[in-house]
Amino acid sequence: MTTAALVLEDGRIFRGESYGARGRSLGEVVFSTAMTGYQETLTDPSYHRQIVVQTAPQIGNTGWNDEDDESSRIWVSGYVVRDPARRPSNWRSVRSLDDELVRQGIVGVAGVDTRSLTRHLREQGAMRAGVFSGDALSDPERMRAEVLDGPEMVGSDLAREVTTAQPYVVPAVGERRFRVAALDLGIKSNTPRMMAARGIEVHVLPLSSTVDDLLAVEPDGVFLSNGPGDPATQDHAVALTRAVLERRVPLFGICFGNQVLGRAVGLETYKMRYGHRGINIPVIDTATGRVAITSQNHGFALRGEPGEEFGSDFGRGVLSHYCPNDDTIEGLRLLDVPAFSVQYHPEAAAGPHDAAPLFDEFVTMMGEGR
Repeated sequence: MTTAALVLEDGRIFRGESYGARGRSLGEVVFSTAMTGYQETLTDPSYHRQIVVQTAPQIGNTGWNDEDDESSRIWVSGYVVRDPARRPSNWRSVRSLDDELVRQGIVGVAGVDTRSLTRHLREQGAMRAGVFSGDALSDPERMRAEVLDGPEMVGSDLAREVTTAQPYVVPAVGERRFRVAALDLGIKSNTPRMMAARGIEVHVLPLSSTVDDLLAVEPDGVFLSNGPGDPATQDHAVALTRAVLERRVPLFGICFGNQVLGRAVGLETYKMRYGHRGINIPVIDTATGRVAITSQNHGFALRGEPGEEFGSDFGRGVLSHYCPNDDTIEGLRLLDVPAFSVQYHPEAAAGPHDAAPLFDEFVTMMGEGR
């Protein structure tokens, strides 16, 4: 057995055994409360430069397949679990989670008291950390010094590191009804797939795209995707969003895209203590009072009060959704131009699906735009 350790910037150390690749890896340590969908979590670009702690005790039971990836690779910088499966048991599995972590060079640690670790992060907040195993293990102060030399998440421009290098098109299923330009801030594969199922041809564009690039698609609507990092770094995406709003092209944003839209209309964003990560997080629509159980992954949020109305260069808006756990803002809607966004994931791989009708709302908005 090869020993391993998770070292936090505040000096706390959680020891266990090596899981996945051996070596060292630095990032922001966060916890996810999802009880399933670890493959989708690991391949979600929104987790770039984060060490993910799974609160569910048993991980790896269904192995790894080649159909459920949400991007071309694993993006987490480290992985922490309590009780990894000895062997996978699922008819779709083609290899074990451990084998895939080794194949992609993801350093992990198993056998950790993840309940104690999660309680610590809830009290102290997400923070810089490092996973060390094998020859990378050294004295505690040296490992902590490496952690403290790592970058903080505040001020990190990570979307440009995960965006697509070249534009690509996901064709509509059946007859094409609409064409959407999707700005890739860290898009997940299931997002264009769910739009395509609604007759939308999706043109996925790099973050570096100009407004002319976007308009060249002749879109019926514009989509702002999820993604990693600090939204305060996204001056280009914010300027592009403002250009879309000025032209009154229907716009829909999710997760990181919600924060970009918020900043485009003059709202502030802030770093949360430990964020929302999981597939079991409630959200309330302030207009209807309806509750949705949602998939989320964000460490930043829009500042404001649930139901609060605000003015902007584009007219009136309202903070339309919130999380009842802590009153975090979970969405906004502009009232004088066709634009709305939510902080959660309507594509929700691996679930739940309460928010999927938001894609239908986007379709309706584009239809009205015509």
